[in-house]
Amino acid sequence: MTEIVLDPAPSDRPPPRLEGEYLRLVQQRRLYSFALLAIFLLLLVSGFIAADARNAGGFWDGLDHLGDFPAEVLSEAWANRARIPGLLIAFLPSLVETVNIAAVSTLLGAIAAVLLALLSTRGLARWPRLTTVFRRSMDAFRALPEVVIALVLIYILGGGPVPAMIAIAFHTAGALGKLFSEVAENADLKPVEGLTSVGATWGQKMWLGVIPQVAPDWLSYALQRFEINIRASAILGFVGSGGIGYDLKVAMQWGQGKYDQVVAIFLLLFVTIVIVDQISSHYRNLLVKGRAQ
Repeated sequence: MTEIVLDPAPSDRPPPRLEGEYLRLVQQRRLYSFALLAIFLLLLVSGFIAADARNAGGFWDGLDHLGDFPAEVLSEAWANRARIPGLLIAFLPSLVETVNIAAVSTLLGAIAAVLLALLSTRGLARWPRLTTVFRRSMDAFRALPEVVIALVLIYILGGGPVPAMIAIAFHTAGALGKLFSEVAENADLKPVEGLTSVGATWGQKMWLGVIPQVAPDWLSYALQRFEINIRASAILGFVGSGGIGYDLKVAMQWGQGKYDQVVAIFLLLFVTIVIVDQISSHYRNLLVKGRAQ
């Protein structure tokens, strides 16, 4: 009887030459990563040394006093803790003004962002040759800090909430416009093509064919931006744009004797941001789940 000998199963391992080449590439990539990390750490250390040398006081010399100011604020606020509830009520109108600034600037910025996004999205733009112009405009809006815009507007319009509202709306238009455009690029173009075949205008195609698809994502981004704008409107109060940020600036400038006001303002801001974050997160989840269903 003839004995049949079967060949052993082929090995799954790559040939030695390919395996060696792979290991060499892995080691080379690790070497490059280590070199980049070393350069980054070197630049970080050298930059810190240069900044510490040019600073009025040494960082290491003042490190022991890092907690002195917070401890002084908290101790004075604790001593005057009976006044905190009354101060919370007293600063509530300023908080409402800050939230109003954020809400109006978010609304205006979101409306501008919708137009910029639709005009700068490939395949949807009303004037395709101007797509680059609208994209660079959004870049310019994002590049200009709100503080710089607010300072210029305060010089022109004077102090108050209007400069803060316009400054935040400008930055919001650029930031949301970029996000809205990325969402619109993933929209299905078949409804747009169907509307085009029946002679719909550009506005009708956007309103009926594109916006219903992207509205949940756009609303989610707008709610998230509203949270950011509350913080921004409080910060702009330091440059004279009104709201609770201005009250915080005045209280901190007075120093001792006003630290209970500082704590009350921080508590109001903290509670407001937490509440807005929870509400916006709730509605964002509803939008996502509703769209998924």
